[in-house]
Amino acid sequence: MSELLTPRKRNISFTSLGKEETIPLHNFWASTGYSAGTKKLQLTRRQSGARLNENAAEGLEELDELANYEDFHTIDWLREMSRNRLRHRQITQGLRKTFLQKIRILHDACSGWLVVLLIGMAAGTCAGIIDIATKWLITLKMGVCTDKFWLDQESCCWLHEDQNSKIDNDSCAEWRSWAEILGGHRGHGASDYAVNYTAYVIIAMMFSTLAAVLVKNFAPYACGSGIPEVKTILSGFIIRGYLGKWTLLIKSVTSPLAVGSNLSLGKEGPLVHIASCCGNVFAHLFPKYGQNEAKKREVLSAAAAAGVSVAFGVPIGGVLFSLEEVSYYFPMKTLWRSFFCALTAAFVLRSVNPYGTAHFAMFYVTYNRPWLLFELVPFALLGVMGGLYGAGFVRANLFWCRFRKNSKLGKFPILEVMVITLITVLLSYPNPFTRMDASTVINELVQECGPTSHTNLCDYNVTRHYHGLNTTFVPASPSGGLGDGLKTALWQLALAFLFKCIITVFTFGMKIPTGLFIPSLAVGALMGRIVGIGVEQLVYTFPDNPMWKTDCQFSNGQSCITPGLYAMVGAAAALGGVTRMTVSLVVVMYELTGGLQYIVPLMLATMFSKWVGDALSGEGIYDGHIRLNGYPYLEQKREFTHTTLAADVMRPRPGEPPLKVIVQEGMTIYDLEELVKSNTLNGFPVLISNDSQRLMGFVCRKDLIVALENAHNKPEVTEDSPTYFTLHCPASVSELGNSNPVRLFNIVDLSPIAVSDHAPMETVVEIFAKLGNRQVLVTHNGKLLGIITKKDVLRHIAELDGEDPEKIMFD
Repeated sequence: MSELLTPRKRNISFTSLGKEETIPLHNFWASTGYSAGTKKLQLTRRQSGARLNENAAEGLEELDELANYEDFHTIDWLREMSRNRLRHRQITQGLRKTFLQKIRILHDACSGWLVVLLIGMAAGTCAGIIDIATKWLITLKMGVCTDKFWLDQESCCWLHEDQNSKIDNDSCAEWRSWAEILGGHRGHGASDYAVNYTAYVIIAMMFSTLAAVLVKNFAPYACGSGIPEVKTILSGFIIRGYLGKWTLLIKSVTSPLAVGSNLSLGKEGPLVHIASCCGNVFAHLFPKYGQNEAKKREVLSAAAAAGVSVAFGVPIGGVLFSLEEVSYYFPMKTLWRSFFCALTAAFVLRSVNPYGTAHFAMFYVTYNRPWLLFELVPFALLGVMGGLYGAGFVRANLFWCRFRKNSKLGKFPILEVMVITLITVLLSYPNPFTRMDASTVINELVQECGPTSHTNLCDYNVTRHYHGLNTTFVPASPSGGLGDGLKTALWQLALAFLFKCIITVFTFGMKIPTGLFIPSLAVGALMGRIVGIGVEQLVYTFPDNPMWKTDCQFSNGQSCITPGLYAMVGAAAALGGVTRMTVSLVVVMYELTGGLQYIVPLMLATMFSKWVGDALSGEGIYDGHIRLNGYPYLEQKREFTHTTLAADVMRPRPGEPPLKVIVQEGMTIYDLEELVKSNTLNGFPVLISNDSQRLMGFVCRKDLIVALENAHNKPEVTEDSPTYFTLHCPASVSELGNSNPVRLFNIVDLSPIAVSDHAPMETVVEIFAKLGNRQVLVTHNGKLLGIITKKDVLRHIAELDGEDPEKIMFD
C-alpha cells in the first residue's frame, strides 16, 4: 500500500501536441518543480509567483525575484490564493517532521494573530498620541497654560472645573488667553475680543499651511480621508506608497494640524488610513502576508477595523464598518482577527485615555429617559432630512472636486487650503457653535439639560409649582417656554448648520488630511437639536394633544422630550446619508454614546436616510470619489440588470487590431520580446496554433518578462533561440538543429477562466466580483475570440449608465 502512494509508482496522462501521452508522475512533478526523491516542493513562478524553475534541459537557474504587480494595476486573486496554498503545502508536507519544521508550522499558524496584535497596539498608540496632540492644538488658538504650556485647556484647569459645568476661565489663573498674554490684563472688552480673534485666525492659518506644505513636499498620498483609496486597495488594486512609512508619518503629523486649524474636517477618517499604513508596515515583517497580495489584504481589513475602533472608541462598530463598508474579501478568519485587532487597539487607547474621562465612549450620555411611540414620526423626519443632506452633499462635493481636478485650481493646493482656512476661521469665530471644534459641539448637543446646566441651550423660562401652602421653586428647569439664551442659541444653531453644510463641501477633498465622520455628525447634531427643541416646545405648548397626553406629562418641571436624543439621531441620519452606512452606523452610534435603549430610533433614522439618499444620488461619498478618480472598483453590492453578452464587451472590437497571442511552438526569444514591447497588455493567451486558434492557456506579462530575462542570463541562448510552451520539446523544434531551445511551459496557466461568447454579462460580472480575476477569455467552440478585462467591464457599466467610459483610467 505504501508503494501505491509513492509518486514514482504512478502515471499521469497529458495531452501534448494534439496527442495523449502517459508519463511517470515523478517526471511530471520534476518538470513542474516537484522532486519526488527529496519530497521537496519547489514553487514555480506560474504556481507561486515567487520562483521560476526552468527545466533541466535548458539548465536555467531558479529565480528568487518576485513577479510583483505594477503600480496602478489589479491583482489576480486566484493566482495569489493558489500561491498561498502551495506555500502552506511546502511547510506542512511530509509525515515525519523535525523539531524545526514543527516550530515553522507553529509560527505560520500564529503569524496571523501576531501581526494583528502588533497592528492593534500600533494603531492604538498612534491614535492616543494624535488625540492628545489635537486637543492641545485646538486650545492653543485660544490661549496657553502659563505653568505647563504642553497642557490643553481642560488639563490645565482640571482643578477649577466643576463636574456639572464648563470650565470657568475667570477662576482658572493658570490658563491665559492671548489677549491676557499680550495685553497683560484679564477682560472682556472689544480690544480683547479683537486680539483673541486675530490670534485665532493667525494660528489656524499657520496650522493648515504647515499641514499642506508637509503633505505636498513629503507625502502627497497623505491628503484626503484615505477611505476611498483603502477601499480600492482592499478590492485588489495596487497603489505603491499609499500605505508606506512616509505616508504614515506625515499623515500622523498633519492630521492634528488640520483639525487644530478649525477646518470643517475630522481626524477619524485619516485614522483608518493611518491604521492601514500600520497594517502594511507590519505585514512586511511576515513573508506569509508581505509577499502575498491577497493575504496582505486580510491584514489590511483588520487594520481598517482597528482604525475605526480607535477613531471613536467603538471596537465592535469598527469590525462591522470594515465588513460592511471597506472590505472586499472578508472570510470568517478575517472577522475573528479583525475583532482581536480592534479589541487590542481599543485596550491600548483606553490605557492612554485621551478623552480624560472614566468612560470609553467619545460622546457619553447620562440620560436614560425612554422614547415615546409618537416620537417615531420626528425620528423618521430626521432620517429624511439626513438623506436629503447626504444626497445634496455628495452631489455638490463631487462637482467641486471635479472642478478642482479639471481646472487650474488643482495646481495650487496650498493656496486653496489657505483661502478655505481663512474663510472658515473668519466666519466661525463669532458663533460659539462654530468656534469650538466639532467634537466638543457634538458632545454638548447630545447632552441633557438639568438644573445645574448653565449654557444657552438650557435657558428655559422659570416655572413655579404650588403644592398646597408650600411653594417649590425650580430654577432653570428644562421645561417651559424659550428663554432669551435659548432663543439666541437657536439662531446660532441654525447659522452653524448652514455654515457647516456649505463649508464642508469645499473642505473635503483638499490636499490635507480631511475626515468626514465628525463634520457629518456635527451637521446632523445641529439639525437634530433644532428639531428636538421644536418638538419639546410643541409638546409644552399643546399638553392636551391626544398623541402625547397620556404618555408625556410634566412633573416638577421635567419634560418627556430629550432634545439631546434628537441630536444623536440627527447625527446618525446625516452620517448615514453621506456614507450610506446602515448596521455598522447604528452600532457605532450606540458605542459612541452608550445609549443602548435608543437603538430603535437610530435604526429608523438610518434606514430612512439610506432610502432617501439612494433615491436621490445612488452612491455614497466614498464610492463617488472612487468613481471620480477612475479607480477600477467593481461594487459587489450592485446588481447588473442589463441584457448584454460577453461578445458585446470583449476585445478586440470590430475595426480594432487583432488580439496579441502566443503560439505554443514556433516563436523565438526575439518574437516574444517584440510582443512584450509592442503593447501593454497584462498577459497573453497561448494558442495551440494560429490555424486552429484553439486555446491552450494564458501567460502573465510579468512572468514572461522575468522568464526572458532569465533566459538571457545563459550565454548559449540568443535572440534566435526557439521557444516552446509544451511539456515536451516538439518535433518541429528538435528538427531545427538548435541545441538551445527554451522551454517556457512552467509559466503557463493551463486553466484560465474562459466563457462562451454567448455568456450573459451578468455572469461575467459575477465572475469578476466573486473570483477577483484580472481577465476572462472569450471562446467559441474552443476557439479564442477575445478577452474581457476588469477595466472593460467597468467601462461597459459606465457606458450603460450614461457616463463617460474613459473615466476608468487604470487596469
